[in-house]
Amino acid sequence: MLHVIATVTLAEGGFEPWSRAFAEVRPAVLAEDGCEAYEATLEQPGVLGAQSPLPPDTVVIVERWRDAAALQAHSTAPHMTAYRAAVKPYVKGVAIHVLRPV
Repeated sequence: MLHVIATVTLAEGGFEPWSRAFAEVRPAVLAEDGCEAYEATLEQPGVLGAQSPLPPDTVVIVERWRDAAALQAHSTAPHMTAYRAAVKPYVKGVAIHVLRPV
C-alpha cells in the first residue's frame, strides 16, 4: 500500500474553481483499480498545540493506493490529464510525497 500527500498551493481566488474541478474528477479517480482513498482536505487550525500552520490557499490531497502500478496508472489516466489542464490557471504549485507504511 502507498499513501500520497499532495500539497497544492492555489492562486488567490482559485479555491472555488479548483474545488469544482476536483469534485468532478474525484468519482473517476475513486473508480480506478487500486484507489482506496482520494480526498481533498483543508487545515483544521488549533486542534494540536504542536501543529505547524500551512500557507494560505493550501489544499492537501490525501490518497491511498494498493500499489505502485495503480498509482502510476492513475498519474497517466486521461481524466487526470484533463483535470491538470483544467486547474492549471488556479494552481501556483504542487508538492507530491509518496509514502509507504513501516
